[in-house]
Amino acid sequence: MAQQTQTPVTSPASAPDRSRPAGRRAWAIAVVAGAAIVTAGAFTTVPGLLVTPLHQEYAWDRGQIALAASVNMVLFGATAPFATALMERAGIRRVAAGAMLLVAAGALLTNAMTAPWQLVLYWGVLIGLGSGCLTMTFAALVTSRWFVRRRGLVTGALSASSHLGQLLFLPLLAWAVDRYDWQPPVVTLALAALTVSALVALFLRDHPADVGALPYGGEEFVPKPAPAEGAARRTVTVLVQAMHTGTFWLLAGMFVICGASTNGIMWSNWVPAAHDHGMHATVAASMLSLIGVFSSLGAAVSGWLTDRFDPRRLLAVYFTVRALTLLTLPLLFTATARPSMIAFAVVYGLVDVATVPPVIALCQRTYGDDGPIVFGWTNSAHQLGAGASAFLGATARDLFGTYDTVWVTLSAVCLVAALLAMVVRVSPGEQQPA
Repeated sequence: MAQQTQTPVTSPASAPDRSRPAGRRAWAIAVVAGAAIVTAGAFTTVPGLLVTPLHQEYAWDRGQIALAASVNMVLFGATAPFATALMERAGIRRVAAGAMLLVAAGALLTNAMTAPWQLVLYWGVLIGLGSGCLTMTFAALVTSRWFVRRRGLVTGALSASSHLGQLLFLPLLAWAVDRYDWQPPVVTLALAALTVSALVALFLRDHPADVGALPYGGEEFVPKPAPAEGAARRTVTVLVQAMHTGTFWLLAGMFVICGASTNGIMWSNWVPAAHDHGMHATVAASMLSLIGVFSSLGAAVSGWLTDRFDPRRLLAVYFTVRALTLLTLPLLFTATARPSMIAFAVVYGLVDVATVPPVIALCQRTYGDDGPIVFGWTNSAHQLGAGASAFLGATARDLFGTYDTVWVTLSAVCLVAALLAMVVRVSPGEQQPA
């Protein structure tokens, strides 16, 4: 596929003879970018904490409340493939700062809402669009520009920052909601987003050439590229071409199921489901954080395994293990965190994000240079499944009075995903989509 040539842009302040090593500046850029990702990640788990308080305060159906989380997840996934194109055109700093402002505005406006559609607009649309700009594509763009050495380390750290936000904020937010009701914690989180937006505007820079510096570990001056033209068009073109291949639909189908059986149901419905069994919200949030801890570990181990084993077989194993854990979940819920529930959190967590490295590998092997873009669209399918699961899970709870049917259904579809994984073929004819 043809690539557009970008004309480097230089300025007197960024001339090669004035350049200097980025040093601490590059690490400061990484820290600021990480703060933005951590803060955006914290907003992804809040809807699950709001279901019960909003249901009690406004008498809204759980399905109506969960619809906001569904819209959030769908827009999060749909925005991500275009976020890089927008940053390459308008600048990383402008887009990241604007995204944080959008997130903060959505959170603050929820305090004035009076109807479910306003929750969908504020939390679903505004926060979904804002947080969708601060994903792995944002992390990859920052590290590719500012780092030559330690690039893998920084990319991994920034990619894990979203989970870090969930781990750091979730138990604290659950405690605050339980003690002070839902408005004060949401306002506090919005103020944190405003603070981070200011930090991004003050300290983040689009490129080392903006400050006359070399990339960290680099030995040659790198001119700042001109604003990208046509990047968004290429993103859509790659999608259209990939849609003509069977592999894309298999990978997207698996990731729809993956999203439905992980963050879609867990981040929005886990706390209400635990509450149904008498578990305190803070304890439930701690269990969710434990899942997040082992998700990070599982993703790292999965990456190591993907280099050594067939990614398709790994996916089949991961989905099968996930199916078995979800099937046993109705038997494990109690009012306290017993060892069996802790064991569930560990095992489920290990296969939670473990599906990502094998799918990235399959995208790269099948679509070559277009693999990262194809994965971005596959990840959009993941968020589509997550959004549907968040809404349908809460609706099922309203209809049946229990989440048991949800866990059993998700267990069954995970087995379907395990079968789909074994059907994927990486043939020479699919190395580039036709």
